[in-house]
Amino acid sequence: MRILAISGSLRTGSSNTMLLRAAVALAPQAFEVSVYDGLATLPHFNPDQDNEAAPPPVVDFRSQLHASDGVLISSPEYAHGVPGVLKNALDWVVASGELYGKPVALLNASPRSVHAQASLKETLTVVTANLIPEASITVSLRSNKVDEASIISDPGISHALRSALEAFGRAIDLLRANAGNGMRSETGASALTS
Repeated sequence: MRILAISGSLRTGSSNTMLLRAAVALAPQAFEVSVYDGLATLPHFNPDQDNEAAPPPVVDFRSQLHASDGVLISSPEYAHGVPGVLKNALDWVVASGELYGKPVALLNASPRSVHAQASLKETLTVVTANLIPEASITVSLRSNKVDEASIISDPGISHALRSALEAFGRAIDLLRANAGNGMRSETGASALTS
């Protein structure tokens, strides 16, 4: 199961990036998780360039999204919103549709990031991503100086991450089974209750 992990932060040592790296280490064996590292290379979204000849970094981003079975996103909050680089990346896939029906789980490194999470959910709903609430979690990383090892060694956080990833895998499997039966759900919750 191929999972693409996207951090909404470009900051070195970002707690969101560290949370995703811990998720990579704790992921079930069936997962092949890669962390997308090209967010800073994406040009500013320009509808005039949103065509077959899109800039190479955009083509690469779209290709990685398309090849994935699911997407994990962990994002900080800047001024009560989603960081510009992450919103820019999402803007590049509105018309091309790589997130259409794609299972997405949100990992939140701070309970204070409610505005960014709400904004991110709204954008993902507009692009018809399939948000999986059972696999979306908020943890409290108490310091900006956390690393992957400290997250993994915290029993509460590592348990929450493992549980979220297992729920994500189950949701992806169920969505695949439903797709094989000709069914399509608009939300993770309805997919898991059908």
